[in-house]
This record gives sequence, structure tokens and C-alpha cells, in this order.
Amino acid sequence: MKITILNGSPRLQGNTSKMTAAFRESAEAAGHTVTEFNVCRMNIKGCLACEYCHGKGGGACIQKDDMQQIYSELQDTDMLVLASPIYYHGISGQLKCAIDRFYSALYPKAPESLRYVAMFLASGDKDQYTGARFSFDGDFLGYLGLEDKGFYTCAGSVTDEQLDEIRAMAQSL
Repeated sequence: MKITILNGSPRLQGNTSKMTAAFRESAEAAGHTVTEFNVCRMNIKGCLACEYCHGKGGGACIQKDDMQQIYSELQDTDMLVLASPIYYHGISGQLKCAIDRFYSALYPKAPESLRYVAMFLASGDKDQYTGARFSFDGDFLGYLGLEDKGFYTCAGSVTDEQLDEIRAMAQSL
């Protein structure tokens, strides 16, 4: 299986990165190919709502930035993993910019290969996931019809038990 991780955390050694590392190591050990993008280190601009992609662009975004690398991966990936710290009850702005740019690549539907999605979230409080959960359920499970492979959260410091849950999911793919 080909898996694409979009990591929306600016902290390279933070809880979100620990979660993606545990997933990646286990998924690769199980024989899967994993590509991780740290969208906070990429030049990704917000969607312009210009509709070029659905007109003259024929599905291609008019903006030529680092999002092109992600578009290339999305064409034949089987699973998408979205990972982010929680900012104001939702995902980070950097990850939100990348997801908003899916409009050209995943509208009106995702590529045939894309079937699964999971989300990893980190926050300082266990009651902060409502906004991100709403987006996950509505956009990825509902609108795109992807199969849920898990919604994993950690409040405070990520524990070994939480990382083991993520590893087990990765190994079961």
C-alpha cells in the first residue's frame, strides 16, 4: 500500500511528529511505502478560489508552489494520514492550506486509488478535538467516502500506549 502523510506540525520533535514516526516505522516494517510531507516546511499558499482548476486548468491548480509535490503523490496513494496539533479547536493553518488546495485534485472525487484515511491530533486538552473531528467526518469520510482507519488523539505528552495503538493500526493495514 502507498501511504501519504501530511504533517501539519511546526515542531519537528513534538507529539504530532512522534505519532507520525511511530506510524511510519510500523507501516514500512509491514511492507508499505510511506511518504511524509511536513507542510510547515513547504511553500504552500492558500486556495485563491479562482476556479482555474475547474475551467482552463482541467483539474490543475494555477498556483505553482510546493503543493505540486503533494498533488503528484495523491494521484496513486492508497491512504492519506492527516496529522496536526490543535490550534483553536482545529488543525494547524499550514495543514488547512494544503487541504483547501485539495479542491483541484480531489474534486469532484478522489483518485480511484485513495481509499483510506486516518487522523493524528495532539493538544494540551482532551476536549479540543471537535472542530478537527467535524472536518474529518464530513470532508474525508462523508464527502470523499474514504474508509476510516482511525482518529487518534493525545492530550499533553503522547504516551507509549498511544504510540502502540498507532503502531498496531499501521501493522494491521
